Amino acid sequence: MTTRPQASPYRPDPAILQLGTDYFDPVAAADFPETRLRFRNDRWAATVGLGDLDDAAWIKHFGRFQPLPDNLPEPLALRYHGHQFRVYNPDIGDGRGFLFAQMRDAGERLLDLGTKGSGQTPYSRFGDGRLTLKGGVREILATEMLEALRVNTSKTFSLIETGEQLHRGDEPSPTRSSVLVRLSHSHIRIGAFQRLAYFRETDAIRRLVNYCLTELYGEQPGNDPEIRLLSLVVDRTAKLAASYMAAGFVHGVLNSDNINITGESFDYGPWRFTPRWEPGFTAAYFDENGLYAFGRQAQAIHWDVVQLAVALRPLAEAEALTPPLEAFPALYEAAFRDGIFARLGIAPLDEQSDMALLEAMERGLNSTDVTIDRFFFDWRGGKRRGPSPADEAYRHDSFAAFGMMLGAFPKVATTDHPYWSDRDPCSMHIEEVEAIWSRIAEDDDWSALEAKVAAIRRMGEAMAS
Repeated sequence: MTTRPQASPYRPDPAILQLGTDYFDPVAAADFPETRLRFRNDRWAATVGLGDLDDAAWIKHFGRFQPLPDNLPEPLALRYHGHQFRVYNPDIGDGRGFLFAQMRDAGERLLDLGTKGSGQTPYSRFGDGRLTLKGGVREILATEMLEALRVNTSKTFSLIETGEQLHRGDEPSPTRSSVLVRLSHSHIRIGAFQRLAYFRETDAIRRLVNYCLTELYGEQPGNDPEIRLLSLVVDRTAKLAASYMAAGFVHGVLNSDNINITGESFDYGPWRFTPRWEPGFTAAYFDENGLYAFGRQAQAIHWDVVQLAVALRPLAEAEALTPPLEAFPALYEAAFRDGIFARLGIAPLDEQSDMALLEAMERGLNSTDVTIDRFFFDWRGGKRRGPSPADEAYRHDSFAAFGMMLGAFPKVATTDHPYWSDRDPCSMHIEEVEAIWSRIAEDDDWSALEAKVAAIRRMGEAMAS
């Protein structure tokens, strides 16, 4: 479940410094030729007391990276390893980003401001440390849509165009450049634990476990803190995987270095929303074997969490680490039901009825061309609303069975918001993403992006009713 924006004063808390220098490297931001503010997320800026910054101050901090008051004195590139498409890579880390600041919100959560495209670090290898402007625009669209669909996601905080011409092998070049700042509930990845285990730094693993429990989960480490942390991560990541499915979202690169220890989704590269319920749908052209396909995301995330357990082996026996891992499937199934039912606006009935309804839904979506967003839009509130362009498909036998079952479920959401009277649902398919970018690339026209963000937030308001 995502946290709704709630205003808070600025409360700096660079807590990561308590860990010491085994976890990060001080770095400097690139000196960009220009800084043109393209997007600022004022509603989330207010949650960390930064909503009142004028544009000049905003650019000073999030384009030139002058430190925020009483915060980190210099940016920190975090150290980590990770499995990338199941192959262990010890040569990675923050290669084009860094941790810039940490603050507390109104709920006492420790939040990070981290970057993408802010320049080279010791982990850049052969990369230039930059981000294309298109990549920044895509991350805005991904995070806004996921937030509206109740996925626990990082928030795109700022996007500034930086005036460099970048060359990329997988898109037209040269292309415009940008630096992005994201607001996250931590940037500690499973890969951070893997790196420490790789170097057999047992005391450093223990310190990181205690930091995560204390600062990220608000718990004091007791007996077997590594088991407690693993249990919390299993719970959060199972819910994350389920929320991807309910949203029709494919992350694209679910490597262990892309899994946040808080279970928050972040780092959007080749993401897609699948138009239809296709378990084999992939987001990344290089995912040739479909390892991270739509229907395999729970399996992929579970595998990553197993790697966390492996990294915790210096602190605990395998027998003690196994039960939390075995809980993942049941947690996922419950969260999947809750996510689907939340989009439909209904409450669970009983285990047998719940499962039968989910199976009927999948049969209907698999046997027709109805898009995921259209389906949830048309059946919101626990009944068929119409007329709809999908009316003919809904007469299919599988949907007839679904409709008959649905009527028995308690209705817990209203459809009073004007959004539910629209002709079409708000969607985010690749064709629209490309069209939004084309207007920016060809005419420097940002109106389509601005209109889409407004439409997504309007949908989010309706979904929250």
